[in-house]
Amino acid sequence: MVKLSSIPAFAPIRLNEMDRVQLMNRTDTKYWFHASRLHGLLKEIQEYYFILKIDGETALPYSTVYYDTQENKMFSAHHNGKLNRFKIRRRSYVLSDISFLEVKLKNNKGRTIKKRINTKSKAPKFNKEEQEFLNWLIPFSVDDLQETLLNNFKRITLVNKNFKERCTIDFSLRFESNEKQIALENLVIVEIKSDGSPSNSPLALALRDQRIKTSGFSKYCIGRSLTDSSLKRNAFKAKIRSIEKTINTTENLFNSI
Repeated sequence: MVKLSSIPAFAPIRLNEMDRVQLMNRTDTKYWFHASRLHGLLKEIQEYYFILKIDGETALPYSTVYYDTQENKMFSAHHNGKLNRFKIRRRSYVLSDISFLEVKLKNNKGRTIKKRINTKSKAPKFNKEEQEFLNWLIPFSVDDLQETLLNNFKRITLVNKNFKERCTIDFSLRFESNEKQIALENLVIVEIKSDGSPSNSPLALALRDQRIKTSGFSKYCIGRSLTDSSLKRNAFKAKIRSIEKTINTTENLFNSI
């Protein structure tokens, strides 16, 4: 578990300053590891980054609702390794009371393209503005979409002082679907978001120094695999076994449902 008191002091950045580094068309590089390694990693890079602070807090709570078709076409596309795949979600930034309806496309060039609109709706169905937004972007019928997964976590956001890179550090992950709940304690997920290669990123270099290798991690796919045994999940089995080993759990996550 991440101890918030152990987070080093970074120079702060305000939410309205984040507009300089939105990176809606970007490359994403992910890593994940045991929470005990986070403090040393942050100490190594603190001079290179700002940290997002809202109301005096740096570990900010997020809540996300994911949608998929009744046939789970978006989950299946990821499971089967298809390119040009989509994710649809409502994401709420709890402390700032800001929510977005978001569409993410992972294209065949490995780039993530994100479009979003502000929303205040908490309803499972979409209002007229949201329907128009989705119809513009996705190849699925809006009427076929349904809520499939709830995900809560805490996030530390770092911004490189050159404003060409943003990094997120997620922990305290919890997933819920069909009354099944799973918590991944002791797991930290780092994502480096940049408009090009992250090879010169101070965080990427620090991770390399600690021999932490890049490894994909989809919260949506892992969360659904852990909470819905009716899905075809074989492609994620090895990763879930690796997560179990990383967080030192004796629970068999994959077969716990």
